[in-house]
Order: sequence, then C-alpha cells, then structure tokens
Amino acid sequence: QYVDEDCIRRLYDEIATAKTVLYLGDNAGESVFDKLLIENFPGDTKVCYAVKESPIINDVTRKEAMQIKMEDVAEVISNGADFPGTVISECSEEFVELFNGADVVISKGQGNFETLSSNSRKIYFLFQVKCGVIAENYGYNLGDWKVIDEVVSHCCSNCR
Repeated sequence: QYVDEDCIRRLYDEIATAKTVLYLGDNAGESVFDKLLIENFPGDTKVCYAVKESPIINDVTRKEAMQIKMEDVAEVISNGADFPGTVISECSEEFVELFNGADVVISKGQGNFETLSSNSRKIYFLFQVKCGVIAENYGYNLGDWKVIDEVVSHCCSNCR
C-alpha cells in the first residue's frame, strides 16, 4: 500500500501555484472526501469539480455534488458525458477546453485512470487498484492506493 510521498509533494506544490485546478470526481459517496480535500488545498486556486452529466454506475452527478454543497469550495461543472471514466471524445467542448487549459488536473478513481492514462497531458491520478488487469499490467497489487503523475514510468515491461 505504498503511496509516493514525492508525488504528493509535487501535487501540493503545483496546486499552491496554480490558477485553475480541474478535479474529476468519481464515486458519489467519495465526493464528501473530495470536498474535504479541496477545502484543504493550499493557496487560493480556482477549483472546478467535474461531475457526470447523468447517473452512470455510482459516479457523482451535479445532484449529489449540490447535496454536499460542493459549490462552497469549487465550481461544479458537468463533463457533458455519461460514460464510466472520462472519455474525452464524448465530453462537452466546454469541459475539453477546461481539461486542456487547467494548470493542474486531478483524476479520481480507477475508471478515470483507465480512460485517461494514455492522455498526453500531465494528470495526477488518485485511485485504488480494484482490477486484476490493471494490477498486472502496471505491476501494482490489488487494493493498493495510488497517487501518481507519470503513468509510463510506473508501467511494467509487460505493457510497453
């Protein structure tokens, strides 16, 4: 259950100097913890919290974000899609523009990792390894908690 403390430090430092942070929400229940984390971001960065356009699996939507008053700590926006993870080609133009222009992108959840890990922009991934294929392909253990910002450097020789 190793978490890269250097990566956490890099993330903290980048948030402290960022003008805009895009935080991709995941599980509706975990959005409470997302809010607590965002409340403790350093500096006075503008944070946009991205939710799904409509219910998909158990992902957070605007409804759940508003129930916990996420708008008190972040601007709540929809990614414009209702797919598991974040499929950029299916997201709204507004979301894609923000995704490409944000100083820092934080991606929560394994579904977002699966759909964004090959994206060329720098993304901080926060997730728990829940899938044997992901564990095997990246050299992780099931149940590991991950905070990573360089997917390729963590990739094992089997998936290169």
